[in-house]
Amino acid sequence: MLKCVSLDLDGTLLDDQHQISENNKKVIQQLKENNVDVILNTGRQYADVIKVNGVKELELPIICLNGSMMYHPSGELLYETKISMEVYQSVLTELQKLNVGILVYTNQGGFPCTLPGLKGKSWDEIQALFDNQDYDMIAHLKDVKIYKLIAVVAETEMDRIKDVKNQLKQFDTISFSSSFPNNCEITSSEAQKGKAIRRYENLKKVVFDEIYSFGDGGNDVTQFEVSTRSFAMENAPDEIKRKASDLTKSNNDDGVAYAIKEILKLV
Repeated sequence: MLKCVSLDLDGTLLDDQHQISENNKKVIQQLKENNVDVILNTGRQYADVIKVNGVKELELPIICLNGSMMYHPSGELLYETKISMEVYQSVLTELQKLNVGILVYTNQGGFPCTLPGLKGKSWDEIQALFDNQDYDMIAHLKDVKIYKLIAVVAETEMDRIKDVKNQLKQFDTISFSSSFPNNCEITSSEAQKGKAIRRYENLKKVVFDEIYSFGDGGNDVTQFEVSTRSFAMENAPDEIKRKASDLTKSNNDDGVAYAIKEILKLV
């Protein structure tokens, strides 16, 4: 029986201090010893994933940017899909009309930064970052590849994300979902966490008999959809919990380790 466990990072494997607990690390190592494939499946870019304490030591394949990129445990890039320049410019125009903050993820870094770069800043500081960014300049960078955009609003204005999603429905070559209630992550339609698990199977030339996925955000729903059983964290919004087959404890209570040991009994 070939088994796979696919783990979101923020709000799932990581606690609120952005750490992987010793309990979660131990369970992942036990899964590997039991020949269970374990994948990190995150909206973060690779550089932000490997900065997390303990990630390198786990030696796992990493799916980044909601399925836009896939890396071997050694760090070798196995797959990438990007947003065309034409689509980037059209989406950018729509987002600017809505007056939302915009993060752009490229092969030359994040502009004005990536999502972790906003942590700990006031909304005024964040707004200043957006106001000072020249988004047209990004399109003229030499050999630039655009992997993802994130529309961001203040936490007091989360309802505005619905307007973003309604506006993006006109584009049939992109996927979009929220990793947090105040954002909308936009990628190529080929970049989805669920599609990425299937792509990982194809690269390994295997078919998993059982897939178990863990997450807490809207960008995890596509991995729930391809899973034998899917686990929403206790800290997930109710709408995400309704999309999962099972619930587990929160990210601060080792919910991943708990489900793997006590519910699935994989170790």
